[in-house]
Amino acid sequence: MNSRRDYRGTRTALFDGIEEGGIRASPYTSHEIDEHENDQAIDGLQDRVSILKRLTGDIHEEVESHNRVLDRMGNDMDSSRGILSGTMDRFKMVFETKSSRRMATLVASFVALFLLIYYLTK
Repeated sequence: MNSRRDYRGTRTALFDGIEEGGIRASPYTSHEIDEHENDQAIDGLQDRVSILKRLTGDIHEEVESHNRVLDRMGNDMDSSRGILSGTMDRFKMVFETKSSRRMATLVASFVALFLLIYYLTK
């Protein structure tokens, strides 16, 4: 029963412009309707393209800012590596002297520093 209504609806849509004795003229030609639909589609595409352009611009700016942060971090790591290598050289000198008094002082100072930091952070 529903298919019969669909058939009638389709038939009515097909023959909507036909009257008894002739064809009723539609206000728009098929070409004008197609042009209008194309213009709407073009406008929609232009909007999407402009949105995508802004989005890619935002992504580019974000990537550039992340690259700057990573470069600064790399430079900071390089400077930290230089400081740590100097400290390690000093430790090597202390451990190479085999002085038990220096070793005891070094270990005691590390323990005291660790305990001080531990109590300050609590």
